[in-house]
Amino acid sequence: MTTYQHPPFRADHVGSLLRPKAIAEARHQGLTGDALKAVEDREIPALIRMQEDVGLKVVTDGEARRSFWHYDFMGLLNGYDIVRREGEGLSFAGTHLPPYYPQVTGPLSFPADHPMIEHFRFVAAHTHVCPKISIPGPSCVHFRVTKETNGYAPYQDPQVFFQAIADTYKDAVKAFYDAGCRYLQLDDIYFAFLGDPKHRAEKQAEGMDPDWLIDRYAWMLNEAIKDRPADMVIGMHMCRGNFKSTWAAEGGYDAAADAIFNKADVDVYFMEYDDERSGGLEPLRLLPKGKKRVLPGFITTKTPALESLDDIKRKFDEATKYVDIDQLGIAPQCGFASTEHGNALTEDEQRRKLELVVTVAKAIWNET
Repeated sequence: MTTYQHPPFRADHVGSLLRPKAIAEARHQGLTGDALKAVEDREIPALIRMQEDVGLKVVTDGEARRSFWHYDFMGLLNGYDIVRREGEGLSFAGTHLPPYYPQVTGPLSFPADHPMIEHFRFVAAHTHVCPKISIPGPSCVHFRVTKETNGYAPYQDPQVFFQAIADTYKDAVKAFYDAGCRYLQLDDIYFAFLGDPKHRAEKQAEGMDPDWLIDRYAWMLNEAIKDRPADMVIGMHMCRGNFKSTWAAEGGYDAAADAIFNKADVDVYFMEYDDERSGGLEPLRLLPKGKKRVLPGFITTKTPALESLDDIKRKFDEATKYVDIDQLGIAPQCGFASTEHGNALTEDEQRRKLELVVTVAKAIWNET
C-alpha cells in the first residue's frame, strides 16, 4: 500500500462530491450491476485526482457509487432494509426526500461482503495520499426507526437494540481496518438534530427523552470504536441535513457537546458551522485539551458563493476563545452531494471551495 501522511489533517472534507455527469446519466438510464460499476470505475479515479490536484492530503470516492449517504450502507446490513412507501418522504426546508424509510427485519449484523469494503479498496488503489471512507454512524440506524418499522421483537427493548447496533458497527470498524482503512469517518448527524426543539419534541412524543438518547448514542458510538487499533483515526461528522442545498434541522450543539467530546473516543470532529442554524461556537469549550481536533465548517457546500479568507480567519479568531488553534482545522460544513441529486453548485464551484479549504490550512497553520 502507498505510504502517505497519517491523519488528522488541517485541510479535509466530509466526503461526498457532485456526481460525475457520466455516472448521473448512467443511473438515469437505469444501468445497474456490472454495467453501472464499469462507468463508476472509469469516472471515480478522475474524482480522486481532482482532490489530489487541489492539494488535499486525504481523498474519498465522492460517494459516487451511492444514491444516499446513509441508506446505501444501512440497507445492506443484515436484518435492516430500506423500503419505499407511497407519498412524500421526510421534510426538508421547501422540499421532501424521496419516500424511503428504514425497517428492521431481523438480527442485525455486518456482512463480510458489504460492498463498501471494496469501495474503500478501490480508492486506496487509485491514490498516493490518504484514502478515507465515510459511512453513516450508529445513531442513523436507530433515529428513524419507529415501533411500526421495528419488526424484530427483541429490539423492542431499546438497550438490546442499542447493543446490537454497537456490535454491528464494531464488526464494521474491524472489517474496514482489515481492508487497510486507517481513516474512517462516521456521519452521526442526529446528535445535531437533537439540538433542534422540533426534533426533540418529536422524540418526546415517541416516549424518549432526547438527552437520554444523546447519551445512548454516545455510548453506541464509543462501543463501536473503542477497541480499534491505535493507528486507526476515527472522524465524526455532524450536520442538520443536506439535500439539494436544503436542511431538516436547526439549533446549536449545546445539548450534545459534552457527550460527543467527552463520552466518545473520536479523534476528528467535522462540525457544521456555516450559518446561524448551527448556533454559537461556545460548545467548543467542552473539547478536552489534547489531540482531539475540530474542523468547523465555515465553508458552505449549500451555495456557490466563495467565502472570504479574511472572514474565515475572523471566525477562527472567535473559535480560539474556546479552543486552542492547534486543535482546529478546516473543512466544508457538509458534503457537496449527500444524495445523488447534489447541491446547487457546479463542479467548478465545488473545486474552488476545496481549493479554499487548502488555502485556509496554509494561511493559518502553514500546512503544505
